[in-house]
Amino acid sequence: MKIRDMIERQGKSISFEFFPPKSQEGEDQLFEAIRKLKSFKPTFVSVTYGAGGGTLKNTRCVIKRIRDETSLTPMPHLTCVDQSKEELRDILSDYLGLGIENILALRGDPPKGTTMLIPQDSLCYASDLVQLVASFNAFSIGVAVYPEGHIEVPSLETDLFYTKQKIDAGADFAITQMFFENSFFYRFMERAQKVGIDIPIIPGIMPITDIGRIKKFSQTCSATLPAHLADRMQKAASSDEARKIGVDFAIGQCEDLMRNGIHYFHFYTLNRPEAVSEVLENLNLWPGQQEKYLHEALVGG
Repeated sequence: MKIRDMIERQGKSISFEFFPPKSQEGEDQLFEAIRKLKSFKPTFVSVTYGAGGGTLKNTRCVIKRIRDETSLTPMPHLTCVDQSKEELRDILSDYLGLGIENILALRGDPPKGTTMLIPQDSLCYASDLVQLVASFNAFSIGVAVYPEGHIEVPSLETDLFYTKQKIDAGADFAITQMFFENSFFYRFMERAQKVGIDIPIIPGIMPITDIGRIKKFSQTCSATLPAHLADRMQKAASSDEARKIGVDFAIGQCEDLMRNGIHYFHFYTLNRPEAVSEVLENLNLWPGQQEKYLHEALVGG
């Protein structure tokens, strides 16, 4: 089923992102995480795609296994950097043959340590890839958006210009890059509404369990990590205490979003179920409890 249709019908959404593992042990860990998280009845799950198509085989394998062995709706990520239109058409045709109806269309980055290549008959931007995917007239198309602006753009206005291009090319929902201060998300939503962007925009939530790892992530993608949070986690008496601080922060972040009318949540799992499960259980966001909690959060009950 197409994600946009499910979101419109449900009026809310929980979803998870996974990455394709490099070993059988990693794959076993991934599918154990999927087994545990599927009890939350996610609207969809997504699987990342390595730089320059570096994990295409593994991404496809995970997507196919999710489709064959679970009742979940899988969405592969797809990037266009370093790949020709013909290669991308072949990938999309293959996914269509597998019964996949959803694609997250991204520009992507070149493999680490290399420069970006522009092959003949290639696509340079996410908006070009969205247009190609839309030409199949078969997929619900998601794109990435950046509450603090993409790291490569000179201004928020430029970032919004490119965001609007992707949506006008055929995207029908979006997922944000991780953010830790909700004010960035709210201001992005205001800017988007002013230029006529009205597709569902799903906030991407990263529960922090390893402050060192998240510091590196946030520097890479230019996501602001609150100094007070990093300081508290670094000064914690133990790794367990630091982890609790990070998970509690994610719970508070989601509670604030819900109080402000947000009913969509996309969780970056890093292929681990524990932190995300704790967040969702503390929010009562599991089958049979969602409507009750949403009502209480909005009316202050």
